[in-house]
Amino acid sequence: MTTQDKDRVLIFDTTLRDGEQSPGATMTHEEKLEIAELLDEMGVDIIEAGFPIASEGDFRAVSEIAKRSKDAVICGLARAQLPDIDRCWEAVKHANRPRIHTFIGTSPLHRAIPNLTMDEMAERIEQTVTHARNLCDNVQWSPMDATRTEWDYLCRVVEIAINAGATTINIPDTVGYTAPVESADLIRRLIETVPGADEVVFATHCHNDLGMATANALAAVAGGARQIECTINGLGERAGNTALEEVVMALKVRGDIMPYYTEIDTKKIMHISRRVSTVSGFPVQFNKAIVGKNAFAHESGIHQDGMLKNAETFEIMRPEDVGLSGTSLPLGKHSGRAALRAKLRELGVEVGDNQLKDIFVRFKDLADRKKEVYDDDILALVTATTDGPQNRLELVNLKVICGTGGPATAELEMEIDGVEKAATCQGDGPVDATFKAVRDLHPNKARLQLYQVNAVTEGTDAQATVSVRLEEDGIIATGQSADTDTVVASARAYINALNRLLVRRDKTGKDVKEISYKDVH
Repeated sequence: MTTQDKDRVLIFDTTLRDGEQSPGATMTHEEKLEIAELLDEMGVDIIEAGFPIASEGDFRAVSEIAKRSKDAVICGLARAQLPDIDRCWEAVKHANRPRIHTFIGTSPLHRAIPNLTMDEMAERIEQTVTHARNLCDNVQWSPMDATRTEWDYLCRVVEIAINAGATTINIPDTVGYTAPVESADLIRRLIETVPGADEVVFATHCHNDLGMATANALAAVAGGARQIECTINGLGERAGNTALEEVVMALKVRGDIMPYYTEIDTKKIMHISRRVSTVSGFPVQFNKAIVGKNAFAHESGIHQDGMLKNAETFEIMRPEDVGLSGTSLPLGKHSGRAALRAKLRELGVEVGDNQLKDIFVRFKDLADRKKEVYDDDILALVTATTDGPQNRLELVNLKVICGTGGPATAELEMEIDGVEKAATCQGDGPVDATFKAVRDLHPNKARLQLYQVNAVTEGTDAQATVSVRLEEDGIIATGQSADTDTVVASARAYINALNRLLVRRDKTGKDVKEISYKDVH
């Protein structure tokens, strides 16, 4: 190890890079800046802000995040090619603490892609890591698909990277192939075998294809790794990446058997989890560890009885530890803006005066319609009023007629570029009729990839959160909205997604990845 505290585990968040590679999870420029700021405030040690050479949009986002960074190291990804590394440096050099992260696939399957021999790849690694180190004194190197790379060759290339100047060696389980015992043993053996390994930080990057990403990452720490690469909510390709909230809380709760710690402010976990879910369009599953809706819910009578007598009977951590209040909102239709702002702060949400004004209007409307207003209802209102680009399309009014006797009819009024238009369409159900009416007023070729409805709280008067994902000419955009009327929420989510498509189309597709970098460790 370096001078770093041997018991401290660095948290390397790659939500904005590896997480965004999830099909449909592409974020806007402004959303990336917002998430990066939240990660920095939460205490993430290294933020992998993107893949600068992938597109002009990625380059601009990484550059701006680097300029705005406060405490976190800002890292960019680069393939083992000199132009990639130069472009990465141009983006991250603005940070107070920049890092270049370069990688190459070292397993037999990955060596076959560029058709390099072992010796040719070794020369490429030495050349590119040396070049990166000449630009930046903080260089991370990764042998992609390390867990399926021959042991002798893995030791050889790790030694080459260290000698060339890499300060962090990341060992990726690119396809989620390894298991905890193997993960720990691999890191331990590398540190014991490779000359100079005790002078660098070893990192672990796990995927969740077999459902063992968190276990594998923690096992790697036991083996000597002191950096975990992870994402918020476990966002990532296929089954996702190691979830930041899981490894951080596991280390916090089980310090008795894992005597390590992080600098993460865990009380900010729930807020950033919800925000990432919103901007990515990927809802968090109800039973997801730490941040799922049911993570601190107790249905069983035995469990409820135990909780009433002693919360520790069935909870190994407090909801407050991750930023949950665990209480219903004691506000109603007579509550004022000051009370609403106070509740938002209690929930970890800071909003400006204009945002508060918009949220307050919708809160009053909701309080008139619901018997009980919960914390989750308020957070859904925040999402609905703060999410999304400047809108060219706005819902004005929607009336739906449906039943068992025939097709549903939607009478829709929309404002398009400041002009109100109306259409009436029939469809196979109220949502289908509504979406047809939207397309009638705003013709488009967007294909519906995802339509998902989740109840925010319980009861027949619960708000429904609707997520819509659209694809048009290779551009993917998501929209989300909440309302006690599911059809209204559906219309707003669909229109929200169309607004995002318009923004990205106006930018001539620059935010769409221009090169393929799927399955990058």
